[in-house]
Amino acid sequence: MNILETKGLYHDFKGLEVLFDVNLEVKEKERHAIIGPNGAGKTTLFNVITGTYHPSRGLVFFKGKEVTGARPHKMARLGMGRSFQLTSTFSRLTAFQNIRLAVLSKKGIRFHLFNKVDKMQDITQETDEILKRINLDRERNLPAGMLSYGKHRALEISLALATDPDLVMLDEPTAGMSRDETHYAVELIRRLTEGKTAVIIEHDMDVVFSLADRITVLHYGQILATGPPGEIKENQAVKDAYLGELET
Repeated sequence: MNILETKGLYHDFKGLEVLFDVNLEVKEKERHAIIGPNGAGKTTLFNVITGTYHPSRGLVFFKGKEVTGARPHKMARLGMGRSFQLTSTFSRLTAFQNIRLAVLSKKGIRFHLFNKVDKMQDITQETDEILKRINLDRERNLPAGMLSYGKHRALEISLALATDPDLVMLDEPTAGMSRDETHYAVELIRRLTEGKTAVIIEHDMDVVFSLADRITVLHYGQILATGPPGEIKENQAVKDAYLGELET
């Protein structure tokens, strides 16, 4: 069963076409990577799916319902979480407070009740459990802005998943990481997305081939190929357009 579909999706910026007839299918409980050269339209596709942009033409379906152009907050309520290519945590709040905000959001607790939140033991317990899962319990009371880059990104990934979405969209989750940080992030994503559906934009092919169940290749705003990692790795058109370029 497909949890996410796009049909005949187009998007342009002031007449400059960026997406052309994109028909994407993401199956439930799979990790689906979207790869392609810089400028292929990957982040634009994410922005259209998550409601940041409205498509020029075409439709977006989530859990069988048309959601074309629905704003990001509505998509979040429907069960879609997202991380961004640039970190989007609250840098002055602690790691604990950042995660707690996501837990509160999941439970529908509004801002005017925040003054009582310290007394909500179930919220505190759930937040601490998440921090332990992502190995940030020692940094519990450290402001997010003081975390190392790798742990800051781990916090941001965890925020996208802390609301327990049906689908999480991860945009360049390992961008700018060292090899050790990348390995840590891959294992974190693997654990946190177990049994969930994830769509991942990623440039690091080691990350893609170690995580993805299926891969879609975008090239000049069009889908060049979709398939399991082994099939994509051997696809000559993909090699010519992208993978061969990375090997040179």
